[in-house]
Amino acid sequence: MERTWRPRRPVDVVATLAAHQRGPYDPAFQLDARGRVWRTCRPGGEPATVCVTAARGDVTARAWGPGAEAALDAVPQWLGDADDPAGFRPRHPVLADAVRRFPGTVVGRTGLAMEALVPAVLEQKVTGTEAYRGWMRLLRTFGEPAPGPAPARMRVVPSPEVWARIPSWEYHRAGVGPQRSRTIVTAGRHVARLEEISGLATDDADRRLRAVPGIGVWTSAEVRQRVLGDADAVSVGDYGLPHVVAYALTGERRGSDELMLELLEPYRGHRHRACLLLMRAGPLPPRRGPRAPVRDYRSM
Repeated sequence: MERTWRPRRPVDVVATLAAHQRGPYDPAFQLDARGRVWRTCRPGGEPATVCVTAARGDVTARAWGPGAEAALDAVPQWLGDADDPAGFRPRHPVLADAVRRFPGTVVGRTGLAMEALVPAVLEQKVTGTEAYRGWMRLLRTFGEPAPGPAPARMRVVPSPEVWARIPSWEYHRAGVGPQRSRTIVTAGRHVARLEEISGLATDDADRRLRAVPGIGVWTSAEVRQRVLGDADAVSVGDYGLPHVVAYALTGERRGSDELMLELLEPYRGHRHRACLLLMRAGPLPPRRGPRAPVRDYRSM
């Protein structure tokens, strides 16, 4: 199936969809040599592969699999059709410059809670390398082959029922600690309630997410950004984001959650949007030391 859509405003297709990529070897997301974005998903519980390209102001999406039609219907939402940047006034020169340089920065929404929740849980309090390695192994072991002519080794994310049935030793083999695996299994058992957050206000969605043991402020924000397109959801508790915001807006090399929230307060309603722009265009703080070590739970 194929559909062409003309966005109402400039959209950076690759950058917007890259919010859903979990590492350079993500089995559910690939960017090919022709600049096409390939993404697998499970809208309505049915597997689908979607290929998205942009040319001359139009976005063309092709899809395969039982969930193809639902996925094509969702593509405009993925690319920020419901996003409303009105009211965002970049007071700081760095943000103003970012808006000028990257006018296609929008906040998309998928409505797919579990597909955003599981990788967010895997990323809790570990290095990106650890999280991406676990995600890749779990998808290659338990995900379905991607429908259609997808790039080699792409997989569709498992259904919530499969996530809930994965035995503890398989999570262990993937380098996922017991606390994170318990959170995923618990979420899989309450999937109906969690998938309902796509129709809730952001505060209600936050409360429902955080009612699940193991889901805190950071995880809830990461999920709401992707599922609801919440342009104000700040990832409080992130390892690097406070330093990026502080350095870009004040020149301070070290930040904190408190300082970050203070600096972002003038942009309330669009604080996540401000963070996206700073991550893309703002000066990044210099490294102060070695990277955090990558732990291997399989040896424990």
